[in-house]
Amino acid sequence: MKPNYRRCISCRRVGLKEEFWRIVRVFPSGKVQLDEGMGRSAYLCPQPSCLQASQKKNRLGRSLDAAVPETLYQTLWQRLNQTNPQNQN
Repeated sequence: MKPNYRRCISCRRVGLKEEFWRIVRVFPSGKVQLDEGMGRSAYLCPQPSCLQASQKKNRLGRSLDAAVPETLYQTLWQRLNQTNPQNQN
């Protein structure tokens, strides 16, 4: 079976789907959430630089054409700090 490749919206790196975080604007509610649901998706590297740039420049919001809640960014920062404890913001 062919591997699924995706591109990070921040650094534009291409990699396997499993290497990225998936953020979804769910159809039809328009709610933005992590990892599950059907709708418009954006992918982000689990790196501090990518998360910081996407938050600062609103790359997730522009890619999903929806407002991204601050709690979602907080969840992503917590997830990043759990996987890389040396990367404290």
